[in-house]
Amino acid sequence: MRVLVVDDEPALRESVRRGLVSGGWTVETAPDGEEGLYLASEGDFDVVVLDIMMPRRSGYDVVRELRRRGVWTPVLMLTAKDGEYDEADAFDLGADDYLVKPFSFVVLEARLRALVRRGAPERPTAFTAGDLVVDPAAREVRRGEQRISVTAREYAVLEFLIRNRGQVVSKAQILRAVWDAAYDGDDNIVEVYVGYLRRKIDAPFGARAIETVRGQGYRLVDSTAAR
Repeated sequence: MRVLVVDDEPALRESVRRGLVSGGWTVETAPDGEEGLYLASEGDFDVVVLDIMMPRRSGYDVVRELRRRGVWTPVLMLTAKDGEYDEADAFDLGADDYLVKPFSFVVLEARLRALVRRGAPERPTAFTAGDLVVDPAAREVRRGEQRISVTAREYAVLEFLIRNRGQVVSKAQILRAVWDAAYDGDDNIVEVYVGYLRRKIDAPFGARAIETVRGQGYRLVDSTAAR
């Protein structure tokens, strides 16, 4: 089994390499995200071990670009970043597993074997509603081929809506999913951001993807730009 280890810490990179080689793996290594991206894109690997905080390209950038290019090799993020949002970002961008340093080598190898057993079938990463496309791997919003610039918060609201396409979601549900759990402000902030989104994804295209369901919340439906 072939594994690519991408990490900018020489001692850790070599330690992981030696441990995997002794376990029968064929290992290549890269010291930064740029070289890691090149090797992962061009090589034939069964799995990639990828640090997050690296020079030239972060692990987030690498996994996002791999998925954008259609490279579906399983990726395990190996990192000192142990926040729940960091972990969520990694999975949203296309990672398959996440292990925090310091780690047990026995656990690392077991998780790599599990990823290899699952294999790397091509997985769609984008959500669609009509010609509206929300791509979590690229953090990109499009109408057809036209990209739409949105802020991080606008993106988070839209992704929640499109993940629940066709269903009515309340302001409270959106607040819990998008805002910090400690947020205690006015729930009309959701209405404000829905308005921002309508001005970006609907109004310029003559579309009506985000519906208001009076007294209940919002629903995102299939809606294609007017021709």
